Amino acid sequence: MADESLTLDEARHVIASLRPQIAAFLVARADFAELRADLSATGTSRHGALAEAKALEARMHASLEQFTGAGAQVKGFAPLLLDLPGERAGEAILWCWLEGEADIGYYHRADTGFPGRRPI
Repeated sequence: MADESLTLDEARHVIASLRPQIAAFLVARADFAELRADLSATGTSRHGALAEAKALEARMHASLEQFTGAGAQVKGFAPLLLDLPGERAGEAILWCWLEGEADIGYYHRADTGFPGRRPI
């Protein structure tokens, strides 16, 4: 599915179907950030120790693999940025979703990336 061109509705459906995994990823990312900061500062954390950090890393990596398996291209993870291949007016584009956005509201050409984002 990664190379398949999606309509806007299909891309929105992919993002909607990934919402539980996105939520879990965001929690794991925040826990990991706190754990690393705590361990660096004091050597202890309410989130655990090195083993828990490795487990959180593995969970985040598994989430990123789920996103790509669903057809999304992971362009960033802090903030989470997902692109999905599509077509608009006969031109290949990427539907662009950024963490914090309620829905896909932007697209861009593949060769322009995030700076080329345009409202739908």
